[in-house]
Amino acid sequence: MAAPMSNVDEIRDRVILGEFGVRNVHTTDYPGNYPGYDDTWDLEKFKKKFRIDMVQLDENNLEFDMIGIDAAVANAFRRILLAEVPTMAVEKVFIYNNTSIIQDEILAHRLGLIPIRADPRLFEFRNSGDEEGTEIDTIQLQLKVKCSRNPRAPKDSSDPRELYLNHMVYSKDMTWVPIGNQADVFAEAKIGPVHGDILLAQLRPGQELDIVMHCVKGIGKDHAKFSPVATASYRLLPEITLLQPIEGEKAERLKRCFSPGVIEVEDVGGKRVARVVNGRADTCSREVLRHEDLKNLVKLGRVRDHFIFSVESTGILPPEVLVSEAINVLIAKCQKFLSELDSAEMD
Repeated sequence: MAAPMSNVDEIRDRVILGEFGVRNVHTTDYPGNYPGYDDTWDLEKFKKKFRIDMVQLDENNLEFDMIGIDAAVANAFRRILLAEVPTMAVEKVFIYNNTSIIQDEILAHRLGLIPIRADPRLFEFRNSGDEEGTEIDTIQLQLKVKCSRNPRAPKDSSDPRELYLNHMVYSKDMTWVPIGNQADVFAEAKIGPVHGDILLAQLRPGQELDIVMHCVKGIGKDHAKFSPVATASYRLLPEITLLQPIEGEKAERLKRCFSPGVIEVEDVGGKRVARVVNGRADTCSREVLRHEDLKNLVKLGRVRDHFIFSVESTGILPPEVLVSEAINVLIAKCQKFLSELDSAEMD
């Protein structure tokens, strides 16, 4: 349970979830807004307050807390992750033969959305006027599959998996065709689709695909296929305050109003008493506010400058690398802005 806050502190630092609305949603920490508060931006004060806490990390998912910043900066970071961290994706599809039932443009679109395992930091952006790719800006992939009947299939079988060979075309059938010296430079890179089990098409005997693809470097702002994340989102840290002890049957009902693990009922001196265990797990459903005898015993809020980030990578790059690259993009934007200011002052 959090310590009591003054009204001004609450307005500045907390978003309050009420029964019929949400209060304190606007930023008010700018100079002169509240008497007695010095809200001028100070680098030393920011460095003292700002921190990043790693919460969970695995192969494709990262959760971390970013504390001590404004929502505008947090959202800029999220948008950079979605749209401005470059990746490699299929841009040009040369279809030499497609006798499947899938139209050329649909097949090309499916190929474009397949995540390609290739480190974009090792490649250059391709110039818009270039017709032919080079080893420094293009990855070439080939898809060549032909379906035929299985001569060893049981006579009474009706299962396509037994009757036909190569009737299911998967992303694993896309093979890398090195350009120039790529075979030597990227010998250990294992360039190709991130996932080999993505279904591209189904064929029948006599049908075939003969396709060459060119992958180039791009950003999600130009096309969603270049976005390196499946999702990148943030939410404010929930804060649940019990205004007075809640015991017995009320405590049990209070526990059911929140997500599992948020409220626990403990035995204290022979009484069943509710306690906030993990406010972070709350989904802020405000279910407790539907109960007349409980809604005035609980205060629901969110910490304004505590952001819980969730980053899920498509598998092209690890999530911690994506976060690092997004920070580099943000730094480059700031440096460009400062240089523009300097040039404007000189003019």
